[in-house]
Amino acid sequence: MRVLVTGAGGMVGRAVVEYCGSIGDRVLPYDHASLDIGDPDRVMQTFRQDKPDVVINCAAWTDVDGCERDKERAFTANAGGPENLANASSEMKAVLVTISTDYVFDGEKEGFYTQRDQPNPQSVYGVSKLEGERRAQLAHARTIIVRTGFVFGRGGDNFLSTIIERAGRGEKLKAIRDAYGTPAYAPDLARRLRELAQLDLPGTFHVVNAGDGTSYEEFARAALDAAGYSATDVESVTMDSLHRAAPRPRNSRLKCLLSEAVGLAPLPFWKDSIRSFAARSSRQEVAAKN
Repeated sequence: MRVLVTGAGGMVGRAVVEYCGSIGDRVLPYDHASLDIGDPDRVMQTFRQDKPDVVINCAAWTDVDGCERDKERAFTANAGGPENLANASSEMKAVLVTISTDYVFDGEKEGFYTQRDQPNPQSVYGVSKLEGERRAQLAHARTIIVRTGFVFGRGGDNFLSTIIERAGRGEKLKAIRDAYGTPAYAPDLARRLRELAQLDLPGTFHVVNAGDGTSYEEFARAALDAAGYSATDVESVTMDSLHRAAPRPRNSRLKCLLSEAVGLAPLPFWKDSIRSFAARSSRQEVAAKN
């Protein structure tokens, strides 16, 4: 299978490239420098050249506060980008799998958000990602939307991905105690993206690791414990105390109503995936020293 991966330089994109390559796909990876998905002409030219069977879109502008300050850039990347990919995928008759976010929800619900819940994004980032979902689905019938959140993995630059590395450097750590989500480990997410592409069932799927979810603080403590940094001091803070530019949902835990129905087993329990992540981080640290 010819799999074109956008955002291949990012954490999830690298995991997708690695997984697809490991199962024998012909992988066509593009980072932002080699393919700006906001450029419709460049996207179409690339697709006509590569003729992919599957497109997995891991490209986005995920700087939530940056999006709040620059709405035009946010919509070019997060709404126009998926639309451009959908138009090109339609011409190539390729399946499009594009990643969206738990931030399409307002965070006011108790419990899990499912596909039955009405999106109500509160930030420019969330609004732009929801618009990207809608534009892609309108442009191409074979579009699969994957909402996820609390994504962590090797090479990521977010709080969840860097917590172990920062502890190893002896940095002072803060973690939010009153914001909750369902973690998604990048290699687990990558495998599910490829499985969904193989199924070729258009629709919206929520993809996260199994479990009831967690707060940032609980996640941080679990990760540090798994990595052998359980004695590391973590300052517990509230979300409001950080005074960030963009609003975030207090609860963005996700559950999928479709995965089991189409034969997809639950992803590993999130704490088990944290242990896998910690083990890989330790091996990477040892390799870097040698």
